[in-house]
Amino acid sequence: MRAVFFAILAMLATSVTASEDIADKYPGSMLYNKPVEFIPGVYSAIGATAPPTYENAGHNNNLSFIVTGEGVVVVNAGAAYGLAKALHEEIKAITDQPVVLVFNENGQGHAALGNNYWAEQGVPIVAHTEAAAELEEYGGSILEGMRRYNRDKAEGTELQLPTETFDDAYIVELGDYRIEARYLGPAHSPGDIVVWLPNQSLVISGDMAFHERMLPIFEHTYTAEWLETWDAAFEPLGATYVIPGHGHPTNMAQVRRYTKDYLSYLRDKVGAHLEAGGDLADAYYVDQSPYAHLDTFEELATKNAGRVYEQMEFE
Repeated sequence: MRAVFFAILAMLATSVTASEDIADKYPGSMLYNKPVEFIPGVYSAIGATAPPTYENAGHNNNLSFIVTGEGVVVVNAGAAYGLAKALHEEIKAITDQPVVLVFNENGQGHAALGNNYWAEQGVPIVAHTEAAAELEEYGGSILEGMRRYNRDKAEGTELQLPTETFDDAYIVELGDYRIEARYLGPAHSPGDIVVWLPNQSLVISGDMAFHERMLPIFEHTYTAEWLETWDAAFEPLGATYVIPGHGHPTNMAQVRRYTKDYLSYLRDKVGAHLEAGGDLADAYYVDQSPYAHLDTFEELATKNAGRVYEQMEFE
């Protein structure tokens, strides 16, 4: 299995990326991909790197789980009740160990809308306090948006808030695994957490780190703070393996290239545009061609540039 993992790393090093045009890879399931074991005991069902659609059932992020020997810990509840159930069926085919904990990596729909399935199973659901607050405030509209694209695949999904929250860290020790859910600081969205396995030198990074698809910069994504969090807390983990929020498992060099380096590049381009007296209308079109091969580039590049301009204008 380790050989398979390093084969994936080799592909990524040559800039092979997922395509938005690839059809569902696991037609017998609501999951976009069947879960794969990347290091012993750590599995992930890799989602589409496209936006959420009916075809991918909203499985456009990574749904990961850790088989500890004393229970299974799931990272991300899934975008719908049916996706959570489909993931659970895969877990039960791998192990008889019960799911004992679910983490929501943030307050976005694909991380948390499957919560009510896991709550039905009596599993505690843990999130950062800010992510829980986002769900409480915006969960209704997030759910309605999912129902619009997922139609019948949304059946059974109801808003369920996390049952437990934390501010800095939530740590459990099960079997050979020390599992540290950590809030490292402001990043992509409110309440983003990473799940760090120090004994395995593996981080399930969530939306702290991207590499196969262009990262989205939301209205509440403050890029200067994200870069500070990266340098102060994420990079110092020294992880050997990274399972990002989207895309195949990789290493720190790859996510640095397409997250930290992209944010720095875009801020430099927009900063130069501002210094030259450029306006918002032209800022949308600053050169981002080095990243044009990434999935979702067409959907996100101009929006990202505009939002960075609006932030930097007042920094």
